[in-house]
Amino acid sequence: MLKENLEAVQKNIIEACKKVGRDSNEVTLIAVSKTKPLSDIEEIMDLGVIEFGENKVQELVDKYENIKAPVHWHLIGHLQTNKVKYIVDKVALIHSVDSLKLAEQISKEAVKKNVISNILVQVNVAKEETKFGIETEEVYDLVEKISKLPNISIQGLMTIAPFVENPEENRLIFRKLHQLYVDIKQKNIDNVNMNVLSMGMTNDYQVAIEEGATMVRVGTGIFGARNYNI
Repeated sequence: MLKENLEAVQKNIIEACKKVGRDSNEVTLIAVSKTKPLSDIEEIMDLGVIEFGENKVQELVDKYENIKAPVHWHLIGHLQTNKVKYIVDKVALIHSVDSLKLAEQISKEAVKKNVISNILVQVNVAKEETKFGIETEEVYDLVEKISKLPNISIQGLMTIAPFVENPEENRLIFRKLHQLYVDIKQKNIDNVNMNVLSMGMTNDYQVAIEEGATMVRVGTGIFGARNYNI
């Protein structure tokens, strides 16, 4: 079942790229494995996927330590400053940096561990009160401040769009973030790459790709419904 699900998602990514004349190699699929057992992750690994997303630090660390072969872990959930030390040397990318305070803590721990921490700035484009992320108007200022910190490198932007029945409702949100991403990229700020635009999940990743996403975070579409009772 996982194999069929993965193939369907990969096919949808190719179709969405084709629709807007993009190369599907520009889009990285993050398999969101939160609450899923290692056996499921390893089955997906065996099918060639090496990018996995987790929401919680403890779950990511447990899986990092027990998985049969190394993969690239992405922290996509909210990160508290007191948990930074546990993951700064274990993740390929932190998607959810939404304050200077958090960035400073990541920088501090990365210096201690002698690693470069790659991050995305999380933007709350839809201005949902229940979501983390900074307002679009604050992004440029935060990016400039983070860019001056040691051992931390901004790779791009991330957003979590509202959960909607009709993915078209999120098109404008993705378009706005893409425009912001392009604007910041053109400013050529030192230590800011702007190569990654992480947006789109199971219900709307095709629209996100049409609007320029370079990373999509798909969990339910690959692994099925999440089990919150474990």
